[in-house]
Formats: sequence, structure tokens, C-alpha cells
Amino acid sequence: MGFATGLSGLKAASTDLQATGNNIANANTVGFKKSRTEFGDIFASSLGGVARTQPGSGVRVTEVAQQFSQGSIDATENSLDLAISGNGFFTLADDINAPQPTAFTRNGAFQLDKDGNVINDRGQFLMAFAPNGKTAADGFSQGVFGPLTIDTSQGLPEATQNVNTQLNLDSSRALPATAPFDPTDATSYNNTTSVTIFDSQGNAHVASTFFVKTAAPNEWDLFTFIDGFGVTAGTAASAGPPPVAAVASVINDGGTTPGTPNLPGAPVTMSFTSSGLLDFVGAAGSTAVDFVDIDLSVIDPNINVDPLSFDNDYLGSTQFSTPFSVNNLNQDGLPAGNLTGIDVSDEGVVFARFSNGGSKPLGQVALARFPSDQGLAKLGDTIWAESATSGQPIFGAAGSNNFGSVQSAALESSNVDLSAQLVRLIIAQQAFQANSQTISTENTITQTILNI
Repeated sequence: MGFATGLSGLKAASTDLQATGNNIANANTVGFKKSRTEFGDIFASSLGGVARTQPGSGVRVTEVAQQFSQGSIDATENSLDLAISGNGFFTLADDINAPQPTAFTRNGAFQLDKDGNVINDRGQFLMAFAPNGKTAADGFSQGVFGPLTIDTSQGLPEATQNVNTQLNLDSSRALPATAPFDPTDATSYNNTTSVTIFDSQGNAHVASTFFVKTAAPNEWDLFTFIDGFGVTAGTAASAGPPPVAAVASVINDGGTTPGTPNLPGAPVTMSFTSSGLLDFVGAAGSTAVDFVDIDLSVIDPNINVDPLSFDNDYLGSTQFSTPFSVNNLNQDGLPAGNLTGIDVSDEGVVFARFSNGGSKPLGQVALARFPSDQGLAKLGDTIWAESATSGQPIFGAAGSNNFGSVQSAALESSNVDLSAQLVRLIIAQQAFQANSQTISTENTITQTILNI
């Protein structure tokens, strides 16, 4: 039995040497997971039971167990390099139309193919959940998989929907020296503001608002011009010099409508309380505290675009005896833009960033985890597949349901500790030599017996 025992030790030590050598060889392989050789003793038994004097029959390798501990994360300069910090695997598919991922990896070194699909170096597609709307807040269709694609075409323009204006009108100002109001005569109004807004084709328009103090206490008239044309009464379908506009609604903070708004030549009137807070006065003379916005619908019949409808929000505007000031003036429209970069959030949401300052979600990277990571089948190139011992994959998004977070411009290094593996290599080598000595000793004993 000595030869068999020694031979089993040699085989086990040889396997350990191979596993340790493979770990050392892949010390610099992105996403690689080291293996550990596990042993079990061989114990002979008889029909009558195990004898107390049975010394054993050697050793065997019970498993070369994969170790899925976290590797260190190293920064890169490629935004499509992704790393998972915590649980989970990136999901891959060989077929762009695959209904579900078929392979899994921790190697996040991705790139674009000629069609803008995100792939790995084997040409497998990175799978993602599609966005439900234009923003990440609209959520993603988890459970519905598709290849992550980076659209390199122009970023679509977005028509202005909201203009936010927060200002202070100086209550100590005198009435304009000239009447009636004329936008070309600076003496016929007290103050003015301008903001660039955009239509559905991304064309820029300048919206100018003029403020004229009236003889009525705490009241100001408000005149709006788009590209130098006054906003006049009418409907969006009216003919005439552009832009023809209609005031669609005036909404207060409580959601009430204080009456039909005035239009030039009866301008919209802003009214302030004695404490300097903004009221609104409609054509019917009714008032409401905390005036919020005017909804304008504007059309230019010379340009084939959708009517430009936006809310002009004046919430927070005041009338104090301090100089005129604009504390906030912004709008949410965007012109067309070119793709300038890719951003990836910790939740794995991939955003396209455009030169117009806008961004849009392209998808959320789909992750997978398993009841038993060690049961995964190796496919090579740091890629694994589901097996009977791993259990079925559980899919989800980064940062939820026990999944780790995703880091962009970073890669997970091999989890091999080179120093520890070199020590392990020495131990495996000594084990191999010791077992060869067992065989040599058994051979000497056998030769002694034959020579008797």
C-alpha cells in the first residue's frame, strides 16, 4: 500500500502545484479569481467495519475551489472600463438578440464595436436594462435584457418647457418718464430681463420681459417679447407676424386660476402685498397669493416646429425697496448637441453626455449573482457560466438587493496575493518531494525484502 499512498500524494501535490502556478500566472489578469486546492484523506474499510489499526490509503483532491474574494480596484482613463465593488457579475450574451445573459464575468474591460454596442474582447455583448423614459428617475425595465448601445448621433434638442425667474422689483422706483410702453424706448419701462429659449428643433429664441411700474399701488405691468415680437392676443394657429401667441393659463400656488389674464395692450399685471410678496391680478380683478407661473403658447408660422409652450415661473419674486435684481433666471430647453462622453453612476446607469450640456440615460448595467459562486463553470478569459451546482442566476441592479456598486474608469485586478502564492508554491513543492521520498523508501524496503 506504500506505493499507492505515495503515488496519491504525488498526484495531489502535482494538482496543487498546477493550481498555484495558474494563480501566479494570472496575477495580472483583470477580474481573475484564484483557486485553492482542497484535500481529503482516503481511508480503506472492510466488510467487517473499519479496523482500528488501519493507517489510511493516501490522499485525494476533493476540489480545486474558486475563491471569489474582492480584488483591488485600479483607476483607468476609459469610461467604459467598469469594476464591481461587492457582489455581482457583469452579464454577457453571445447573440445580440439573446433574451437573457448566457455568460458572466468580473472583467469590466469593455469597448465599442462598429455599431456602438458595448462588448468585451471576445465580442460578447454587455447586457443592460432599458430606460423607461428620458431621465433616470423614470426607472428601468429590470428583467428585460438588451445589449447596451452607445448612440453616437447628435443629442436630440429639447424644447423649453419651464422658465424660472426670481427677481426683486424696486418699490421705490418712480413711474417711467414716457408712456405708453415702447420696447425700443428705455424711458417707457423700468426694468427688463432676457433668456434664451429653444423650440422643438433646437432653434434659439430670445424671450424678453419688460416691467413697467403703474400708478396703482404695488402694481407692475409685464410685457413679453419673443425675438423682438410682442406676445399679442390670439391663438397659436393665428396668422400674422411671428410669433403669434396665446396665454394658455395662469396658475397660482394653490392650483387656482385667478381669472382671464390680461394681454397687450392690457398687459399681465403683477401685484405685491404690503409685505412685498407677489400676488397676481387677472383681467377680472381677482387676486391670489403666491403667484407661480404664466403658461405661454407661441408659434412662428415661418418655421416648421411644434408650438413652443412654456411656463414662466415667478415664484419667490418680491418688491422691496432695494435695487432691481435677478436672483435666478434659467430654462430647461436644449439645442442639438454632439456626444462628448459617457458617464456611469454607482448604480450602473450609463448616461450619454452631449455638447449642449444635456445628458440622457442609455441603460442600466444588468448584474447577476448566484447561490453558489464556487459552483460556476469556468469558460476561460475570466468568464463563467451557470451550472447545476451554482444555482440559477439572480438578476438585478447595482446598489440594490445585495448587489455591489459599479465604478467607471476602473478595473478589478486579480485577487491573487503573489507573496502568499509563492509561499504556497514552496509548500506544494515540499509536499511533492516528501511524497516522492515515500515511494523511494517503499522501494528500498521492497528491495530489502527481495534480497532476503
